Amino acid sequence: MNVREHGWWLYLLECGDGSWYAGISNDIEARLQAHASGKGARYTRGRLPLRLIARRAYPDRAAASRAEWQLKRLPKTRKLAFFAADPGAGAD
Repeated sequence: MNVREHGWWLYLLECGDGSWYAGISNDIEARLQAHASGKGARYTRGRLPLRLIARRAYPDRAAASRAEWQLKRLPKTRKLAFFAADPGAGAD
């Protein structure tokens, strides 16, 4: 999948301390590089993200932001299942 084919991305990173970080971006490659170099979100700066766990494309920022909000409300044990589920499931 070409990451430039979609407008916005919701992504999940595994950090060096074992925690997970979720975010959105319209340029996922640049955003991941920023996290890796310590110039991303404050949360990841001291935790040095190790790898991209999951990502999902969205047509616009509003949809990606809604999905991020939903994802962040889930317990860690259910976050991967969120990415495996149909993105249209449960949509209003």
